[in-house]
Amino acid sequence: MTRHDPGPAFRALHRPGNPFILANAWDAGSARLLAGLGAEAIGTSSAAHAFTLGRPDGGTVTRDEALAHGADLVAATPLPVSGDFENGFGDAPEDCAETVRLSVEAGLAGISIEDTGFPAKAPYPFAEAVERIRAAAAAARAAPRDFVLCARADGVMIGAYDMEEALRRCLAYAEAGADCVYTPLPPDMSDIVRLCAASPVPVNALAAGPYANIPRADYASAGVARISLGSALARVTHRVIHDAAQAMFDQGDFTPLTHGIGGGRIDRLLAVPE
Repeated sequence: MTRHDPGPAFRALHRPGNPFILANAWDAGSARLLAGLGAEAIGTSSAAHAFTLGRPDGGTVTRDEALAHGADLVAATPLPVSGDFENGFGDAPEDCAETVRLSVEAGLAGISIEDTGFPAKAPYPFAEAVERIRAAAAAARAAPRDFVLCARADGVMIGAYDMEEALRRCLAYAEAGADCVYTPLPPDMSDIVRLCAASPVPVNALAAGPYANIPRADYASAGVARISLGSALARVTHRVIHDAAQAMFDQGDFTPLTHGIGGGRIDRLLAVPE
């Protein structure tokens, strides 16, 4: 059931005040490890995926590449998978709608769409941003199965607009049909509380940067329904590679390699039941 129609199971995880962790993976192996360790759902990460392709974050992955990557993660575990699909891979509302349709075909349980475009990384004007989500939501509702659309107000994170504008946009996105709203890295935890109190749909929070110091219980108290990791887990992995490589190449020190997980443990975690 979950593999063929992941939408209902994914939607049911969105419980305000009892958030699940959307575990952002970057390949089939990391997805299977996270599933074996107890993840309830998997997310892609646009940044982490770009890193695997040897590219920087921010509009460097094509829609076809993102869809193929998403399909790989869908095939890797029985868990629902949500795509982190940047601006929907186009400026026009129809681009967002087409991305939704193709994501349904790829087997994804949902996707997130941002309100900032590339390459300028500037927010779309308010009315245009709302129409993009309206078109994506219409495509999601017209799909042959359930599909969870998350609308992101990214302007606070990039310093392009303030929290009041983010609240305005999130409420408008919900009115336009978004199933979940998301303002990454607002100024303060109280802003997440405000968003959760105002939003008629579940709210996603990002556990990255200073928000990685916030325990799940505090997110639950705030009313959050979903906690995503973005590229944070991938960046932790890159930190291990970075530090071990510096020790090896600068000092001839291989001791960081003694901290790895045993092969047998990894093999067992990769053997996710079908």
